[in-house]
Amino acid sequence: MQAIYPLAAVIAAYLLGSLAFAVLVSRAMGLSDPRTFGSKNPGATNVLRSGSKAAAIVTLLFDALKGFVPVLLVKLYGRDYGMGETTMAMVGLAAFLGHLYPVFFRFQGGKGVATFLGVVFGVHWLLGVATGLTWIIIAFFFRYSSLASLVAAIFAPTFYLLVSGGAWYAEGPVAMALFVMALLLAWRHRANIQRLLQGKESRLGAKKDEPPPAAHHPRPHHHHHRH
Repeated sequence: MQAIYPLAAVIAAYLLGSLAFAVLVSRAMGLSDPRTFGSKNPGATNVLRSGSKAAAIVTLLFDALKGFVPVLLVKLYGRDYGMGETTMAMVGLAAFLGHLYPVFFRFQGGKGVATFLGVVFGVHWLLGVATGLTWIIIAFFFRYSSLASLVAAIFAPTFYLLVSGGAWYAEGPVAMALFVMALLLAWRHRANIQRLLQGKESRLGAKKDEPPPAAHHPRPHHHHHRH
């Protein structure tokens, strides 16, 4: 009978993760569907492009809670139902996958940054703070939100394993889940990675309408001499 609890927890986490708050919040606040403009990505960054900071913050918060709540619940109450670190890891991954491939929204979800951060906070608040700070530092110095997300995503499992024995003891399944989520997050950012490599990625604080500053190649002037 005990085996049903972890399975139920994983399914519940996936269903919760599948709630695309970017779409739901926009709908509730009478804004356009974020899947129809900007990057067409149902995430907080794109909701911000609708011009509503409030909607973007609420989206970010709820998308993060989707990852945080299931992990925390398993962490706090899982033991009573035979759920340990493996279930905690699976539940975090399930919520994250729900966000990326939501069952309620034709499996077209977000890029996973907020939900990833939520899961990380659920694993340990200190790990969450460190990962969040990593995002802020990279974003501040390099002005690319996608680069900040990628670095923070790789940082989380690395830091989790390196600092083990202090604030927490690293568990294999949790480390594995964080690593898999980082890879999936990178996969969802593959277009951003391509743009970063080409120097075409839009910077934070830049006006969305302006093309990013490109290298200027002066066009060769052809002088046609008429004889």
